[in-house]
Amino acid sequence: MTGARTPNVSAAIETARRVIDIEIEALRGIRARLGESFERAVVLVKDCKARTVITGMGKSGQICRKLAATLSSTGTSALFVHAAEAAHGDLGMFTRGDVCIAVSNSGTTEELVTLLPSIKRFGIPLIAMTGGLDSPLAQAADVLLDIRVDREACPLNLAPTASTAATLAMGDALAVAVFEAKGFTDRDFAVLHPGGALGRKLMRVSDVMHASVDIPLVKSGTALATTLDTMTNGRMGAAGVVDPSGALIGVVTDGDLRRATIKHGDLSGLKADDIMTAAPKTIDGSSLAAGALAIMEQHSITSLFIVNPDRTPAGIVHLHDLLRAGVA
Repeated sequence: MTGARTPNVSAAIETARRVIDIEIEALRGIRARLGESFERAVVLVKDCKARTVITGMGKSGQICRKLAATLSSTGTSALFVHAAEAAHGDLGMFTRGDVCIAVSNSGTTEELVTLLPSIKRFGIPLIAMTGGLDSPLAQAADVLLDIRVDREACPLNLAPTASTAATLAMGDALAVAVFEAKGFTDRDFAVLHPGGALGRKLMRVSDVMHASVDIPLVKSGTALATTLDTMTNGRMGAAGVVDPSGALIGVVTDGDLRRATIKHGDLSGLKADDIMTAAPKTIDGSSLAAGALAIMEQHSITSLFIVNPDRTPAGIVHLHDLLRAGVA
């Protein structure tokens, strides 16, 4: 465009670096002040028998929404209540047995301060995240989490920037500490994230495997012709070979058949044991499906047996199953 001014890229980068440096300084500050109050907050949230209700206004309210979502996704029942809405009817969302986390950088937000008597009247433990250590919010808190910063990254020292970064980090620290204190596992995480890329990443082998009558199996000593019928009907490109106790001792694949044909020519009279791959690669059903994919890729195989602790087959998974599930 004629007359348009070309932005000074170098100045923009310097501004970005200054903002990031100020926010890093703010995070180091709250990190250095972590102590007993933080530990008490973790215990309150971990031991809460009802919900963790998080409330705030403005930019702090946005951080509250994120904290509620993070807690909920990591096994802690949590919800966000807008402080202004709470003062006009949504206070009914608080119940006895809850824990409240109230967030305000100044600690003097009028809508939030208005809620404090009701929160106290309900006997709800109050965790305050604030930089106003002498504020009404701080004074009312059972546990105070200090999120004060020396300065905002805004050149006017007005727009919430470093303070919101500090609040976000404190919320994440609290959520992860509660997560670990509860012994939350990747299996628990998968239950709460059944959809999308994360759900696929956490999918278990048992979720995609073919089990029971769908497993193509033959007994040790079975004629090769019968083994081929089992492979064809099973449509997995493989058949497992089991010993008299039912334990998997080998697998016959299309590749084994090709190699045997080259070696022997006439396959009549051969048994499954004569051409099988002994001690085949297997996996436990509780393993991640991504782990099954990694084994297949590493060993250039398309089918993988899932076995019980006694080596009896529990299922079989084909590469196509993983493709359909979106794992591959």
